[in-house]
Amino acid sequence: MILAIDPGNEQSGVVLIRERDLKPIVAEKITNEELLDNLLMDRYERLEESECINHVAIEMIASYGMAVGQSVFETCVWIGRFIQALEDNYYNDSLKFIYRKDEKMNLCGSMKAKDSNIVQALIDRFAPNTPNKGKGTKKEPGWFYGFKKDIWQAYAVAVTYYDMYLNGGNISE
Repeated sequence: MILAIDPGNEQSGVVLIRERDLKPIVAEKITNEELLDNLLMDRYERLEESECINHVAIEMIASYGMAVGQSVFETCVWIGRFIQALEDNYYNDSLKFIYRKDEKMNLCGSMKAKDSNIVQALIDRFAPNTPNKGKGTKKEPGWFYGFKKDIWQAYAVAVTYYDMYLNGGNISE
């Protein structure tokens, strides 16, 4: 399984997906404190008894020469705390940083892609021709049931990790 994190300064998007079909098992936006606790207590590892987390991806901040605010530095601190928690649970060999530019190029083929383009590329790949952006309903949940902004981005991190490191750089259809 692949655990992917889209970190924020207060809350983060988290997804846990199966490696064989990229199906989301966990898709949540939680406080950083709760995420840190989940990582330290190895809670994500215990969700699927038959499978274990073999891969971890975190979206990493990159400098593009622009001034940044305090929230960016706070996010960097949280990334460091998450890494330390993950290393304590022996994921340090599988931990990779995924940069936003990698997501844009992998999913959209353009550095000019915006969040909405990334979301649409994920829908086109995993839930084409489905209503409600593939979310479905409570009664009939779709592939992306429960997804919100930061969860979409965490899923983009996971899929990009898969494409770059597990699928030989090839997008699977």
